[in-house]
Amino acid sequence: MTGLLDSPVRNLIAGVAFTVIVMALAIVAYMGQGWTFRDALYMVVITVYTVGYGEIQPVNTPALYAITVALIVLGCTGIIFLTGALVQFFTLNQANKGLKRMNRQIDQLSEHVIVCGFGRLGQVLARSLAASSAGFVVLEESEAAAAEARLQGYLCIHGDATSESALRAAGVTRAHALATVLSNDALNVFITLTARALNPELSIVARGERASTESKLLQAGADKVVLPTQIGAERIAELILYQESARIIEGLERSHGFQRALRNFGMELEVVTAAPQSAAVRMSVAAIERQAKGAFFVVQINRRDGDVFTNPPETTLVGEGDGVVLLGRPNRAAVLAALFESRQRLGSRD
Repeated sequence: MTGLLDSPVRNLIAGVAFTVIVMALAIVAYMGQGWTFRDALYMVVITVYTVGYGEIQPVNTPALYAITVALIVLGCTGIIFLTGALVQFFTLNQANKGLKRMNRQIDQLSEHVIVCGFGRLGQVLARSLAASSAGFVVLEESEAAAAEARLQGYLCIHGDATSESALRAAGVTRAHALATVLSNDALNVFITLTARALNPELSIVARGERASTESKLLQAGADKVVLPTQIGAERIAELILYQESARIIEGLERSHGFQRALRNFGMELEVVTAAPQSAAVRMSVAAIERQAKGAFFVVQINRRDGDVFTNPPETTLVGEGDGVVLLGRPNRAAVLAALFESRQRLGSRD
């Protein structure tokens, strides 16, 4: 930052010095040809600033022609350089004022969210946080992406999210949550480790590209891991296999008021499949909800043959391959795995 501040100042000083020296030498040269100081100064000013009101004294000797030509070339060059230096100085000064104001706003944040990365996923996340009026700051290494984030009105720090200093600048010790959504799994693991060390109470949500990274992110200190590829594939499967449930959930997702109300109550809607040889197969709705211990409730069952049961009775049995729509709390991954995943798959995890 110091180098950026010094460069325009040096350019400005150099431009002023060059222009003043050229003008002073030209005045001396004109006076050497018998002109008065007033006439020489006037000639130099109107020539350098390209006003062109006309000469007071005639330029009719080879020496005067040479002085005037040199003044036009050097003087106009100096003014052009000086103008550029002034524009650079004022532009950077305004940018620095904006950055200082933004840094003050970041310093005032508390219980906010830090978004590491402003790629496609980071942009969607930032829009959602902004729509919910949540306080957040973006931490982005790419200067172009950071500029885009600021252009969209978001608080943004241009820095490496793996750096402790950058995380501290984003207020990691005061933050409520951190989301690391870079496309590089190794960087997400490192950011999670660093953030967890700086703030043991921080809620961390990490993105993983490969399923094998999930365990590493959890060991590094992530509270939740999101696998966009897996989520996308499961969503496609829902649209293909359980079209009725997919339409219901899609309609609710479009109803932002209902969605916010669910989030405010700590609830989410989800469709899961009763895998072959899973515990949920041939269990009643009442038994499944007892096993869940309040983690979720069954609101709809989609049979493999296409039948749909909304608000099914407690005695309804879940069959192999059935799609089950659940309304429950966000932290229910372990319960869902125990009930709806195949026992063989669970055994392979152990």
